[in-house]
Amino acid sequence: MRDINIKTIYEPDKFIKMGFSESWKEMAINLFRSRELIWRLFLRDFNARYRQSLLGVAWALLNPIITVGIFVFLNRSGILNIGNTVVPYPVFALIGMSLYGIFSTGLSASSNSIVGAGSMVVKINFPKISLVIAALGQAIAEFIVRLVLIAILLVIYGVAPSWTSVLLPLVLLPLMLLTLGFGLILSLMAGIFRDVIYIVSFFTTLLLFLVPALYPPPQTGMLVALNNWNPLSHLIVGCRDLLISDGLSNPSGFLFAAIFSIVIFLISWRIFFISESRIAERV
Repeated sequence: MRDINIKTIYEPDKFIKMGFSESWKEMAINLFRSRELIWRLFLRDFNARYRQSLLGVAWALLNPIITVGIFVFLNRSGILNIGNTVVPYPVFALIGMSLYGIFSTGLSASSNSIVGAGSMVVKINFPKISLVIAALGQAIAEFIVRLVLIAILLVIYGVAPSWTSVLLPLVLLPLMLLTLGFGLILSLMAGIFRDVIYIVSFFTTLLLFLVPALYPPPQTGMLVALNNWNPLSHLIVGCRDLLISDGLSNPSGFLFAAIFSIVIFLISWRIFFISESRIAERV
């Protein structure tokens, strides 16, 4: 019986040489084939994060509870004037903080996903996008846990969620695509410059005060123009509107943000796919 030797030739630029339509088809096929790997990586990271912790997944609730508690205190003490909200402020702030957590936690985890994988990236040949998507999954899991706390507060304050809340998974998609798009690019940059990981952490902390997550969208002042052109602001406000109102307060703004998120994701996915073969050289 004759032995058959199969040789794999390493071509770092092979995806660039593909035709445009062929390369997009290859991207979609690779992503579809990675679904089981993404799930396994998510479970691995989830179990490693909470396996030996005292409070387990309850840690996902501490950050929003403490942050919202501080803002409730500042608002009631008169130090901050949050303004009128359509529901009691603790409910309003917790929803906004939970939605913002998808972006902040997802961006931080995604940007560190490639570097954090270490030798796995160098020694094993697999679609590296699996690491980034699995990292975003941690933020989504935290949001699901926080939904339980939101439901409890709704009962305590006697607030009935709007019927449009059934559309929440649909309107959350642009927010996740925006986070994933930026996460793909930042994960590549973090492989070259480790400072990116620390910059992302600082940036997400600062950005919390610049988007209407803990306060209603401003009608006057410097933040009006900033929020009008900030897609993250429209996505957070839109998702919160569907939970506590009867519809989107700014449909055109949300549509702009959704289209922007899709474009950012597609561009980032393309750049990541072309650069993927060189990731192991940089990590």
